Amino acid sequence: MGSKSPIDIQNFIDSVPLSRFQIRTIFLCFLVVAIDGIDLGLAAYVAPSVRHEWHLAAAQLAPIFVSALVGLTLGALIFGPMADRYGRRPVILTSVAVFGVVTLATLFVHNVTGLAAMRFLSGIGLGGAAPNAVTLTSEFSPRARRLTLVTLMFCGLSLGSAFGGLVASSLIAHAGWRAMLVFGGVVPLLFWPAFYFLLPESIRFLALRRDVDRGRLQKLVNRLAPTQTVDASVFVAEKTVTARSPVRDLLVDGRARSTVLLWVTFFAGLLVLYLFTSWLPTIVTNAGGSVRSASLLMATWSIGGTCGAVLLGRTMDRFAPHVVLASAYTIAAVLILSISHLIAMPTVLAIAVFFAGFCISGSQVGVNGMAALCYPTAIRATGVAWASGVGRLGSIVGSMLGGILLSGGWQYGTIFAVVSVPALVAAVCVAQLRASTVNPESEIALAEHE
Repeated sequence: MGSKSPIDIQNFIDSVPLSRFQIRTIFLCFLVVAIDGIDLGLAAYVAPSVRHEWHLAAAQLAPIFVSALVGLTLGALIFGPMADRYGRRPVILTSVAVFGVVTLATLFVHNVTGLAAMRFLSGIGLGGAAPNAVTLTSEFSPRARRLTLVTLMFCGLSLGSAFGGLVASSLIAHAGWRAMLVFGGVVPLLFWPAFYFLLPESIRFLALRRDVDRGRLQKLVNRLAPTQTVDASVFVAEKTVTARSPVRDLLVDGRARSTVLLWVTFFAGLLVLYLFTSWLPTIVTNAGGSVRSASLLMATWSIGGTCGAVLLGRTMDRFAPHVVLASAYTIAAVLILSISHLIAMPTVLAIAVFFAGFCISGSQVGVNGMAALCYPTAIRATGVAWASGVGRLGSIVGSMLGGILLSGGWQYGTIFAVVSVPALVAAVCVAQLRASTVNPESEIALAEHE
């Protein structure tokens, strides 16, 4: 490979074996989203204890859930374009540091308003981390294994949530809910030095800026193929789409339809996901279950999501991804309808919750991988982050909806029937992605998987 002929950077990644350097990078991204997963369940884990200690009604907990989601939404919308301008690495490092510091600072608040404000700030801090971990993993992955690697990496979200549930089930009982805040704040700060020294910048991002970052690009190329001599100056990537705002570029040149379908799928899927993760522990305790059993049930949901992500990701690399995800969302809707009839049967309920998590959380991981396929490098971080940000709006609606339905005295059967509807909407929208026009400059089109 000593020729000076132009070499597409993606073709080069595809031509070399998956290196230890790539595996380490993907594992670091896994740790980043695992920290996000701990945050995903943090408010839900402490909510029953906060409610008891502060003598709150269920609806009064809603600001704690919603404020974090508003912060996550703003963080995703802001940090996506920043990552396309300044790089994925600095955005991830900033996000993790801010989240850790703010979570520890939450120990000094003593009312719902203060707790909600700190959750909002921590949400902004972490809003750019997970979408950019998806982008970074995608841009280091070979085509044939991209969805598998992205979904395996994103399993960190559900595993982090599951681990947080297991920790909460014993830590809160023995040391109180504030100890869980200490755990949630210390963990990201402990890992931050490793991210700083070991997490690389995206090789595709550097290839776009090779005149500026040629030295950094050359180092990454040498680490990807240590046995080969390759001059990084010969690499090319897709050209920058336009000089316009990267957000506007999501909706032009044939990308509008796929972008809107992705946004609706993210919105509907995260509505269901966050309603469950925010309110299922409260529903279980209201029905007579213990805080410990509620936390373990949430861990069951998260473990199901991890299994779903692994299996669905592998299946999506082998078959049409839109069919796989549409089927999973449809099955999830059926399972959600059944849960209201199983609350009095703990073992059967746990099985249903496991498979509901398998389908909903697993599909949400898979649709993140699909989002990375739909955009070229110059706007990929924006595309993934804005899909995630719009999805966070769904998570806000889900968290608010849970409080409204519970405080309104709705029967559990009616509540779960309402929740099944957005799962069906997600199934319809993701199925339509097959017919979407994906930007021709993107190195992978969804049609290649059919």
